[in-house]
Amino acid sequence: MFDVIGAPGQGRQYEGTGVVRLGDSSPGGRARLDALARLVQDVSDDDARLAGFGGATWVVRRTVVHVHAFPIYLEPLTLTTWCAGLGAAWAERRVSVRGRHGGHVETATLWVHLDAATMRPLRLPSSFLGVFGPSTRGRRVASKQLLPAAPDDSPGEVWPLRFTDFDVLDHVNNAVYWAPVEQELAVRRSLRAPLTAVVEHGEPIEHDHDVRWSARDRPGGFEGWLVSGSRQHAAVRVSGGI
Repeated sequence: MFDVIGAPGQGRQYEGTGVVRLGDSSPGGRARLDALARLVQDVSDDDARLAGFGGATWVVRRTVVHVHAFPIYLEPLTLTTWCAGLGAAWAERRVSVRGRHGGHVETATLWVHLDAATMRPLRLPSSFLGVFGPSTRGRRVASKQLLPAAPDDSPGEVWPLRFTDFDVLDHVNNAVYWAPVEQELAVRRSLRAPLTAVVEHGEPIEHDHDVRWSARDRPGGFEGWLVSGSRQHAAVRVSGGI
C-alpha cells in the first residue's frame, strides 16, 4: 500500500520547519496524529503556493503515515516534501518529518486536483507537471480505494461535528479525520510506534450529516469507519510496525 521512497535526486524539494506545541501533544507528551496531519498539510500548501499553484483546489484522497518514532512536546521539526507520483488528476506528495530529538515520521498523501466550480476532478495542467514532474522519476499512482468498506453489521457510535471541524471548503478538514484514530489509540495502549496508519477519504462530511464511528480489531491493530447513513466518509487502518 505504501512503498517507502527516499528523497529524490532530482526535481523540486521544499523544506519547512515546525515545533510540537502544547495543542499538538497527547497527555503523555507525544505529537498526536491529527497535529502531524496539520503540519503535513501546511508544508504541502506552502510548497504549492511558493511554486505558483496557490489558486488550485485540492482534496485529500488518502494519507499513509509511518511513525518510526513519535516527535515529542517542544521538539523542533524539519519537514521535507516533494512530489513522488502522478496520475491524470491527482498527485502523491511525500513529507519526511525529522525531529531534533529523534522523532521520525514518513507520510504519503494522495491529493486530487479539482475544478473549483464543479468540485469534480480536473486534469493536472502542463505547468504543474513541468514543476513537480521531475521528482517523480516517471512514477505513476492510482486513485482507487484500497481499504475495505464499512461492514453492515456495525451501528457504531455518534461522532459529533463541531463548527471548528470545517474549513474554507465548508467540509470537515482532512486533519480532523485523525481524531477518532487518536481516540482508539487512547484505549489501545499497546499500539505505539513504530506503527503505520492510513486514512482513506470518501464522501465529504457536511454540516447536516449524522456521522457515526465504528472500529473493529484486526491482527496487529484495528480498522475503523466514519459513515452517515449509506455514505462512507472515511476508512481507517492502523497496524503495528512499518
